[in-house]
Amino acid sequence: MFEFCADPSVLGTFRWFSCYLTNGVHMLFYQSFLTVFTLIAVAAPLSLAFGFAAATASRSHVAPARWLGKGYTAMVRGVPDIVFFLFFVLVLDQGIEYLRHVVQCPTWTEPVRQGANFLVCDSARTPPGTAPQWVHEGYNFGLAAFTYAIVFGAFCGNVLFGAMNAVPQQQLETAAAYGMTQRQIFRRVLVPQMWIYALPGLSNIWMILIKATPLLFLLGIEDIVYWAREIGGSRNSRFAYPHPDWRFWYFLALLIFYLGFTRISEIVLSRLTRRLSRGQATAGGEAMRKAAA
Repeated sequence: MFEFCADPSVLGTFRWFSCYLTNGVHMLFYQSFLTVFTLIAVAAPLSLAFGFAAATASRSHVAPARWLGKGYTAMVRGVPDIVFFLFFVLVLDQGIEYLRHVVQCPTWTEPVRQGANFLVCDSARTPPGTAPQWVHEGYNFGLAAFTYAIVFGAFCGNVLFGAMNAVPQQQLETAAAYGMTQRQIFRRVLVPQMWIYALPGLSNIWMILIKATPLLFLLGIEDIVYWAREIGGSRNSRFAYPHPDWRFWYFLALLIFYLGFTRISEIVLSRLTRRLSRGQATAGGEAMRKAAA
């Protein structure tokens, strides 16, 4: 904050906005954008890992693994995202506390579930009540990121399963004829070629993941939607910077942010698609061969 911000009531318009947009609350608003980027940076690779594991399991010759892979993708994709987020985070949190309760408090005799209350011993509470605020926030963010990965991992698994099946069977048979094992065929032939078939579906999931980041607000995490609502609401003379209801402008800024983010994503994904299409037996690869001829 600037030195002339000591008394906002005597400032002109430009200086007033300079002080208003650089006060402590707005700094938290700006930091919340890092929360969104961190969520995407953590959830996206985790989702891809869960999806790859689910797709691989769905193709397995071992029946239990195949049932697990297909059951995971079918069940999670069939539940509305908002319901899964609100339910799974609660169950995961209580599950962690219950396991710690069983290990750390074996002499506990009272029931853990008492009506609508979930009671565990103090040493099993996660995180402990005496932990600093950043630990609580980090724990909540970790639960949210893991939940995002579980949800979008199911969609990735369905896309990758279809992409694996789209790789021409003749190439797999040729690799087998050359003496390659099933593991070598999977690692050297199937996986490298499936990405071009998976990329359109994964691109859509990436866009949906970006649009789903405001759900952090519903999970109690102070993200950009939370601060836009809090800061943009009307402020009377009790506040240092009183103003009418400006939520329209704050949410308009979020709209521009998300549109810009998706546009940059489209450019990057388009270039990645062209790169992966080189030499592939796809419409994109054929078009590139004709253009080079």
